Amino acid sequence: MKPFKLCIVGAGHFSRCFIPLFQAHPLVQEVSCCDLDEATMAEVAQRFRITRTFRNLDEVLQSDVEAIAIFTQRWTHAPIALRALAAGKHVYSAVPAATSIEDLHLLVEAVKKTGLIYMMGETSCYYGNRLFCREKWDAGEFGHFVYGEGAYYHDMSHGFYSVFQRGGGANWKATASVPPMLYPTHSVAMVLSVTGARMTSVSCLGWKDRSDDGIFLREVSQFGNDFSNQTALCRTSDGGMARINEFRRCGTKGGRSVRLSLFGTEGSYEESARDAMWGSRMADPVSVEDQIKCVDVYASDKEEEPKVERELRRDFLTSFAPVHQKYRERLPGSFRTQPNGHEGSHQFLTDDFVRAVVSGRQPFINVWESAKYNAPGIIAHESSRREGEWLAVPDFGATPA
Repeated sequence: MKPFKLCIVGAGHFSRCFIPLFQAHPLVQEVSCCDLDEATMAEVAQRFRITRTFRNLDEVLQSDVEAIAIFTQRWTHAPIALRALAAGKHVYSAVPAATSIEDLHLLVEAVKKTGLIYMMGETSCYYGNRLFCREKWDAGEFGHFVYGEGAYYHDMSHGFYSVFQRGGGANWKATASVPPMLYPTHSVAMVLSVTGARMTSVSCLGWKDRSDDGIFLREVSQFGNDFSNQTALCRTSDGGMARINEFRRCGTKGGRSVRLSLFGTEGSYEESARDAMWGSRMADPVSVEDQIKCVDVYASDKEEEPKVERELRRDFLTSFAPVHQKYRERLPGSFRTQPNGHEGSHQFLTDDFVRAVVSGRQPFINVWESAKYNAPGIIAHESSRREGEWLAVPDFGATPA
């Protein structure tokens, strides 16, 4: 398998978690960087010893770089990915894949047309709770799917103010008001990546923000949005039901911010902020928290570790859980000394994309799966604008054999 050249597009804090992983992977020949802010790009280039940088996306797409990894602001992901695919580049994209149904269709068609690899880096697909539930699902211990809950509880005060201020500049409040359901993949993927189904229809309600920080104001918002919390009820293609919560104003702190609960006819998994229970029709629930909980690794004075706000360190700097151990065997040994994050997912996501590019085989979170995780949120937001009207979720098809 031939190593390839990759460019990091967007040199913000999140990309700095992945730069050392791509650099450490034996199948990546070179890691370059592109950012519109020259000072930021120079800082990252020096810190990670990157020898080639680009001033803009045009330069990247005209170069011999074979793949890009997108870490820009969330509503820019799809336009950048589409340009890259058209230019013959493989694409890794941070979440979400897109903020419109039209762009999701365009991404799927671009991958069909070009045969290139597109992967969305949905971290929750490698969380310990999801892996535990998938193993139970594959073993048939859930029975038929009945009901699932996926939730992302992340209050604005828990690190989000600084994130949006860094990315949005002087006009940051206009973009910080992005509708919660346009960032749905953590919660939606929690359910669908276990069962393999898709969501067919949705009804969603929004909670109009009451804070005095001036963010979720329709007249200020780039998206015309005044919802800071949204709740959706979904029908799934296997006849089940799911509830999705995306909250940016919520009185909860600590523990897990992305949560999953699943109920089947034979078994159930229930989760709170700090505990997880597995039970069945024939046995009382027992805690499985010790199997799925990651060992926290917080920022130190080491130069190579990303410097992030304390409220975000659990996301950016975590190790593995016991349930991860069997999956770690396929990771390159060079990863073992690199920082990991988001409940042990960063190393798996990086390796998935690299292996897909060099093998030509579709990754687990390919463009079809990405559309499946994104579309319900986009439609849910439209439903909330119509006070819960039931709307159909489009079907983007299954991953080709």
